[in-house]
Parts: sequence; C-alpha cells; structure tokens
Amino acid sequence: MASMTEIELNPLAEPLGRIRTFVDEQLDRYTQLPSDCPARLAEAMRYGLLAPGKRLRPSLVILAAEAVGGAAQAALPAACAVEMIHAYSLIHDDLPAMDDDDLRRGRPTCHKAFDEATAILAGDGLLTLAFDVLAREVQPAAVAAQCCAELAAAAGACGMVGGQGDDLDCQFTAGTVETLEHIHRRKTGAMIRVSVRLGALVAGATDQQMAALETYGASIGLAFQIIDDLLDEAGDEQAMGKRVGKDRGRGKLTFPSLLGAEESSRRATALVAAACDAIAAADLADEHLAALARYVLERNH
Repeated sequence: MASMTEIELNPLAEPLGRIRTFVDEQLDRYTQLPSDCPARLAEAMRYGLLAPGKRLRPSLVILAAEAVGGAAQAALPAACAVEMIHAYSLIHDDLPAMDDDDLRRGRPTCHKAFDEATAILAGDGLLTLAFDVLAREVQPAAVAAQCCAELAAAAGACGMVGGQGDDLDCQFTAGTVETLEHIHRRKTGAMIRVSVRLGALVAGATDQQMAALETYGASIGLAFQIIDDLLDEAGDEQAMGKRVGKDRGRGKLTFPSLLGAEESSRRATALVAAACDAIAAADLADEHLAALARYVLERNH
C-alpha cells in the first residue's frame, strides 16, 4: 500500500487507507484467473490493475454507499469493477495510437512492459471482467442489472469512450470552454459520476440522496480534469508518475490554454464548493466526501 504521505488531507488518511487496502486485496483475488487465461495476459492485466494508485473511483463508490447508510462490503464489487474500467482505459490511453505514453504511476506503461498487442488484450480483459464481477456479485440481481447498465453507459460511446473520441477529434483545434466541458464531463467526469451512483444504488439511496450525489460526482469530475490540466502545465513529473508538459508541448486544447491558470483554478474551486454544498443540502454532510472533494482540488499528482 502506498504511503499515506500521498494523502495530503488528514481526515482522509484513515478512511482512504482502509479502503485502499480493502479494494487492493479484492482486486488481487478477482485477478487470480483460471488456467484457461494465458499466463502472460493475466500478468499484464494484474500489472495494469494493481499498480500503485490513488483508488479515487473505488473510494467514491464506498464512501457514497457509507454516506447513505450502506456497508462497504456490499459496495466492494462495484468499487472493484469501476477500478477495472479505469485501469483498462489507462492501458488503452497510453498506447502509441492514443497518447503514446511510456510512464504511468511511476512505472513503464503496460505496452512498454509487455507489448502493444498484449496491452490491448489486457485492457479488453479488464473491461469484461468488470461486468462479470458486477453481474455475479452485486445483490440483489435487479440492482446488479442496474449497476451494469449504468457502468456501461458511463464507460461507453456516449460516456468515457465518446469523450475520448471527441478529445481526439478536437485536441489540436480551436475550441470553446463549452466544447471542452462537454468532452471532459464524459471523458473524465462520467466515470467519477457513476462511481458515486453505483455506491448509492447498492446502498439503496433515496431519490434526494441520489440527486445530491449526482451533483457531487459531476462537479468533482470536471474539477478533477481541470486540476489535471493544470498539473500537466506545472506539475512535478516525479510526483505525478508520468510525463508532464506534453499537452502544452503538442498545443492540445486544455482549460489553461483557453482560460489561463488563474481562471481555471477559480473554476475548479467553484466546482468543489458546489459538490460540498450539494451533499450538505441533502443531509449528506459526510466529512469524508467533503474532504475527498477538497483533495481533488489540492492534490499535486
């Protein structure tokens, strides 16, 4: 488990340490695959999935479930499924045909550690394993079906994949803030938003609680991307565990390139405030959710 010095807000140290251990142990179990899976493929899947990371999205699943009175154990399959989708997306994003990155989380990217074909298959394997876990392990079956449908929509052609497609089409063209927000509410935001929704679904949230968590997730999802853009401009490569400055160097459309660093930071701050206001208004003033929103704003990697 990564050191808690990575977590810069004390209220998060204990809950995120607990969740990270909980999730990592289960991810390890889920990827102990039968012998029918080729050994090299299984190794690549585990390499991409079990790499040290923040586990932000599974943390959101579990914290959202707990905020509405649910149990972490019941939300664990959904939390792991979300992290599998996230890991698959990173493996594919790093490929030469996409972002062409050679460093991820401080280690060689999957296609560098293995090869491009194996990396593609590893991502495919994690994508499908996520839905296998949801369908088999979330209870009751009706909730499992709803979780599968929501995760598929968030990760699919009108969600994360669609946002990535538009990002590729627009990345080196002149654009508006509205266009950029539309891209990133899908490319980055959809998976963060669905994380809190899955936790709430598993825990049986009320409509009011779900609406508040939806606003919370949408707000921090966009804030996360704005901060990501700012860190690419001025972040520390060692702390980030990946190359920085690549967006600026390629002339890519980003929030700082359109708005400047100061206005981008102001927008992220306003989004985090909106996230915290939403959960407070619904009597979900959970200190951990609020602290996680602030961490999104103040993180340095």
